[in-house]
Amino acid sequence: MSDTRDETGSGTPAAADGYEVVVVGGGAAGLSAALVLARVCRRVAVVDAGQPRNAPAATMGGFLSRDGMSPAALLETGRAELAGYGVDLLDARVDHIEPVPSADAPAFDVHLAGGPALRARRVVVATGLRDGLPELPGLAERWGRDVLHCPYCHGYEVRDRPLGVLGTHPGAVHQALLLRQWSADVVLLAHTLEPSADDRARLAARGVRVVEGEVKRAVVTDDRLRGVELADGTALPREALFLFPRMVPRDALLFGLDCERDAQGWVTTDRTGRTSVPGVWAVGNVADPRAQVVTAAGAGAAAAFALNHDLVDEDVERALVAA
Repeated sequence: MSDTRDETGSGTPAAADGYEVVVVGGGAAGLSAALVLARVCRRVAVVDAGQPRNAPAATMGGFLSRDGMSPAALLETGRAELAGYGVDLLDARVDHIEPVPSADAPAFDVHLAGGPALRARRVVVATGLRDGLPELPGLAERWGRDVLHCPYCHGYEVRDRPLGVLGTHPGAVHQALLLRQWSADVVLLAHTLEPSADDRARLAARGVRVVEGEVKRAVVTDDRLRGVELADGTALPREALFLFPRMVPRDALLFGLDCERDAQGWVTTDRTGRTSVPGVWAVGNVADPRAQVVTAAGAGAAAAFALNHDLVDEDVERALVAA
């Protein structure tokens, strides 16, 4: 990417051998952060390994102006916008991030797997998470299609259909109660969960039936979920199945930098995504498992605003020293 700014332009021209910001992860959070930073004339690179969490989903829901758009189309549009601003888009995987020990301010070498290291003044980690699914036949192949997690993302598309909730997590009870807004035919498949008497009373009051017994497999024919088969051989027709996945953040880069984490093991950040390590931000699902696409994009923008102010403060201090 060429840097055409001169000393009188907004922002600070980057050193020829590095970037002002490297964003690791090219999902909604990472691309949004890069867009804001490009618009304040920072020299930015985005490194993306091409493994978005929502790749299996056909569409996104609840994203104003992008409702019904495919996740792939959103990322393609975002990358095209960034290219127009001169952001470097690198299809690669980051192996590790190493602080530059001799620097008088935060600086990092972002090492690409099998490739060079990118020097950066600041780093945004937006590597997302992966969904760990129960090891039941049929679930993984239908994930994001008719085996689902978020009612707000997918409930409208499966409204008025027979729905099931797989009981692998205490939150499954609330999920079943919530899904009753979209369908009159919702069942909680107890599976490995034992709902309490209070849970059962609330489910019954809401018109949600509890089906006892473990689930053996998801029944899939003609590229569609048809239902589930229980361990005793009983078949239960369902057109969509909801469950709580085990959310595993892709956070190895952050903890390689010794970023602090909370009691649950997630990286701790302030409201802008700033981690405990100066110069490092974490945004999107790598820091917030509840973030949807639209909120992840907003978090990326918020991080970029804060990060740019941080760079401005550093630029001013350097100018004072040089004066």
